[in-house]
Parts: sequence; C-alpha cells; structure tokens
Amino acid sequence: MSDTLFSVEGKVAVVTGGLGQLGRQFCLSLVARKARVVCMDRRTPAELVEMKFGALAEKMMFIEADVTKRESLEDALKAIEAKFGTPEILVNNAGLDSPPGAPASETGPFEEYPESSWDKVMEVNLKGVFLCCQVFGGAMAKASRGSIINISSIYGVVSPDQRIYEFRRKEGVAFNKPVAYSASKSGILNLTRYLATYWAPKGVRVNTLTFAGVANNQPAEFLAGYEPKVPLGRMAREDEYNGAIIFLSSDASSYMTGSNMILDGGFTAW
Repeated sequence: MSDTLFSVEGKVAVVTGGLGQLGRQFCLSLVARKARVVCMDRRTPAELVEMKFGALAEKMMFIEADVTKRESLEDALKAIEAKFGTPEILVNNAGLDSPPGAPASETGPFEEYPESSWDKVMEVNLKGVFLCCQVFGGAMAKASRGSIINISSIYGVVSPDQRIYEFRRKEGVAFNKPVAYSASKSGILNLTRYLATYWAPKGVRVNTLTFAGVANNQPAEFLAGYEPKVPLGRMAREDEYNGAIIFLSSDASSYMTGSNMILDGGFTAW
C-alpha cells in the first residue's frame, strides 16, 4: 500500500527567496514530490533559472516579487491564484545575513553598527515575513487550510559566539557578527506563535524551522572555530533541511503548530 502520510502531491507551495542556496533546495524537494511549486524571488532571470533548475523549471512557476512591498506580494498572489489556485504551503525563506566576508561597515563594533543596515535586515527578515503571512497566509485562512513555515536561525535562539570570528580580528579586521540578524530571527519565533494561535481556528498551521550554518565554501579558519561547537562536527549540507520542509508541508505534521523545530547538528544542545 502506498503511504501518503508525507505526500505534498498537487499542493500549491510558495517558496520565497527561491533562487537562493536553500530556497533552491526547497523548491527541488517539493517539485520532486509533485507539488505545484512557485519559486518567488526579487529577480528571476531566465539564465539563472536555467542554471539553478534545468529542465525542472518547466514544472514550476517563477514569480518576481519584493517581500518588503505588500502591493508586489498581492500582485504575485493574483498571478498564482490565476494559474494554480490559493497556496497551501508558504515557506518564508528569503532573508539577509552578514557573512564572514562582509564589509567592515557591517561588522564593526555594536556601538557603530549602521542604522541603515539594521533597517534593511529588519525589513527583509522580519517585515518581509510579516507581509508574506498577511498576504498569502490571509488567503490560506480564507480557504480554511494551509501550512506556513518560517525560517529562523540558531542565532535567533542563542547569541552568536564572537570567538568564532577571531581569525578575522587576527588579520587586523574589526569583525563582529552583527546584531540585526539575531534580532530579526528571534522575532520570527514569536511571530510564528502569534499567528499559530490566531489562525488555528481557520485551519492554518504556522511553525518555525531553526537552522544552523550551511556549508558554502566558508574560510577554513571560520570552520575551525565553528565546527567544534557542533556535536555532529560539521556544517549542514544544503539538502539536509529538505526533510523538515516536507514534514511540515504534509499531513504528517497535521497536529503541529506554534512550534520551533531546530535542526542544528546539536549546536544549541551545549
């Protein structure tokens, strides 16, 4: 007998930041399981779509939208509903971070962190999720079903260990993991809880996925500081979060809402 517990076949799934490293993985995982996938990003040039998805792009819908602009999201929803109907899955994946190689203006002392940088990160990482939930989640609530998956980070649960970046300071570069990313990702946690309780009577489930770092050609010096803090001893592969996306998208998680599911190799267990 075929087990449909984890099935997402036929479901309309919207992934924001769908052309990014993890967004691409989520789209590929969903389309492989026959979901009707909408890859949403600020820009979806044909050459990049081809590079990221190849022939699978023909099975997907690509939408250009700005998660920080409600009108842009409303236009996207109209286009999606015209082609597929009301979304049943929303993966709020789009986000900004300051990586180890970020410019000095982003990574100096907290006391000098630019207000403009704070505003930009908050606008995408928190306001963007808020607006996507308003627009797409609101449509789900009207349809009385749906699953919203908000992507957070271990740095929204615990504070960054600035010692990991000591190698940058030894090079004579002022470096601190910036405050805005942590603050924005922690805000996701309670936005999730708020919406989970608010929309529970409407049949819309809202959960957070909290991720650790993903391998992406980081400097060896960074890995030497980061990986010993992970009980599993390494950063995540880019495909290792797909199972959680499928679980929360499917009926396998039908009694789960308002939760924070942490996938971090044990980083926050110590």
